[in-house]
Amino acid sequence: MIDVNNLRKGTTFEVDGEIYKVLDYHHNKPGRGNATIRVKTVNLRNGTIREMTFQSGYRVQDIRLDFHNVQYLYNDGRFYYFMDMETYEQPAIAAEILGDTAKFLKENLEVKLTFYQGEPIDIELPTTVDMEVVEAEVAVRGDTATGVNKKVVTETGLEVQVPAFIERGDVIRVNTTDGSYVTRV
Repeated sequence: MIDVNNLRKGTTFEVDGEIYKVLDYHHNKPGRGNATIRVKTVNLRNGTIREMTFQSGYRVQDIRLDFHNVQYLYNDGRFYYFMDMETYEQPAIAAEILGDTAKFLKENLEVKLTFYQGEPIDIELPTTVDMEVVEAEVAVRGDTATGVNKKVVTETGLEVQVPAFIERGDVIRVNTTDGSYVTRV
């Protein structure tokens, strides 16, 4: 059991048979009475986001997770398939669980797959991913000196704000935590 005061971003726990991962954490201590802890969580089995409020001192069930290094292979529209680098097994995760994280996945990308009791439930992406630009707006001459950004679309369908000098066919490095442009590769 883990005290709700110890919940932080990225912590996983179990409540009512469901597995949750903390996305955001707020601790509120009013002038009198017990403190309340409000957490924004994602259900790791179905991908739904839920806000939960706990009284200080409440305890939730902590869970043991296993991690495996895997390589992304492909998706069939409903599932994303990976290959375990040690056992060559091919676990799959439902598309609704990955959500927007799926736009960072490209073939042969190595990620860390999280398992709970043999069931794949989440992935951990590398900090940055290199992607090719397939669509880019045309930069207007004269805008380059003002630091103007434009929107481009990468090979996976991810939309990124980039500097005006980035063109179609360029390879850019994207931060996976917030989807922002890092540099041209």
